[in-house]
Amino acid sequence: MVRIAGVNIPDNKRIEIALTYIFGVGLSISKKILAEVGVDPNIRTKDLSDADANKLREEIEKSVRVEGELRHSVKMNIKRLKEIGCYRGSRHQKGLPVRGQRTKTNTRTVRGNVRKTMGSGRRSAEKT
Repeated sequence: MVRIAGVNIPDNKRIEIALTYIFGVGLSISKKILAEVGVDPNIRTKDLSDADANKLREEIEKSVRVEGELRHSVKMNIKRLKEIGCYRGSRHQKGLPVRGQRTKTNTRTVRGNVRKTMGSGRRSAEKT
């Protein structure tokens, strides 16, 4: 199993797709890196030679910000928004959508699947 940037890359996937398991590397960056290194994007990870794996590792380390460094910079950007008190920072603090999405419906992923509709946690008809 090939290990790049602290992530175990899956063996049975094409290298083009397998590189996307690294945080910060999407499909377009993966294609660009493979073109620069000169590795066939259709080759499986298990068939990758050690020399090619080292080339990929070096290229990713020098050209792309990935994993811990990227997570840290994202966290610092959100912290800066909170400190200056801007709207986006307040939305991050409240755990609500930041980019203008509607909140009456369709925010289940951000709110953690909290159902706040009229009949959702209601008791049965109370005795009068």
